[in-house]
Amino acid sequence: MDLRARGIQDLNLLRALENVPREIFVPHRFADLAGRPIALPLRCGQTLPEPWLAARMIEALAPARDHRVLEIGTGSGYATALLARLAREVLSIERFQSLAIEAGTRLARLAIGNAAVAFGDGLAIAPGIGPFDRIIVQGLLIEIPENLIAALGVGGLLVAARPDPKSASRQQIARITRDEAGHLEETLICASRLQALMPGEARAL
Repeated sequence: MDLRARGIQDLNLLRALENVPREIFVPHRFADLAGRPIALPLRCGQTLPEPWLAARMIEALAPARDHRVLEIGTGSGYATALLARLAREVLSIERFQSLAIEAGTRLARLAIGNAAVAFGDGLAIAPGIGPFDRIIVQGLLIEIPENLIAALGVGGLLVAARPDPKSASRQQIARITRDEAGHLEETLICASRLQALMPGEARAL
């Protein structure tokens, strides 16, 4: 009801939010806070965004049952689990190996078979893994890497946080579409406060 009051209207997404237990996607000491509308800390200095922001990004992504989705930045795997209930297939890439392993374990615990978590650099994906109907980036992209655009299928859509053109210190969730000619159109959705996405794999974690 809180998410509906804040403008989330997609009924399939609302059902997914009801059915995916957020408490298993946070460190045990924060489990009692999982039902609150707040961001929560994860291992490796990462953060699980507040439920409303996660929902708003997925609603902007508009995944459908026949879509293949790429997620950059798995984190705890919470958004991955939500996406798996809305799309045909989800591939999520996480640069922290410990987070990738834990997220995969959580998805297996929920018997989610159409989502896979891979350890690697999501900003340096191999050309052969696309195309994807939808790409969601769980972080701020200062520039959009060419390989992500190349992995986006014709008529595809990418959602990520982007610098606010009106303020250098702010950011906005943006929906980026690609037409048949390869041209990109960016639409700003809402304000956000996500960490900048870092390239490379984390060596120690």
